[in-house]
Amino acid sequence: MAEQDARSPAERLLEHRRVDDVGAGRPLSRRARQTARSVEAYLKSGVKPRWMERLSEIDQGIAEERQRLARAYRVLREECGGDPAGFERRWRAIARTWPFEELNELIAQHNEWYPVERQLPMDVRTRDYVRVGGRSYRRPVLGPEWVLEQFPARPEG
Repeated sequence: MAEQDARSPAERLLEHRRVDDVGAGRPLSRRARQTARSVEAYLKSGVKPRWMERLSEIDQGIAEERQRLARAYRVLREECGGDPAGFERRWRAIARTWPFEELNELIAQHNEWYPVERQLPMDVRTRDYVRVGGRSYRRPVLGPEWVLEQFPARPEG
């Protein structure tokens, strides 16, 4: 009777994809020595991390909102013509009610999970996660202040 293989299907698949099979008989390369060989590592290698997807969604969402706001800004300027006070009043009202709920939820998820997903170390002086590229990893939520910063209520020219 043939002996049954106790390895899982994933382990049998990985058996044929080992880095060190490339140079049989030679010492392992530094990369091969440091590569984690586990089912988890194999599965992770082909998937874009969630933090990366989320940042892309946030950047795309902000760009889309900026385009929508630019259109609304242009239309309102045309409607108000030579009435800067009317434009300012109406634009501030639009800024207060502009819907950012979904995008702000995504930003809140990023701010909460990014340091955990990236395994950022803690800065013992500040008791916060270390800065990434010299900046905080946190993204500001969007609201009326952001709208008025991007598109001032008192347009130039």
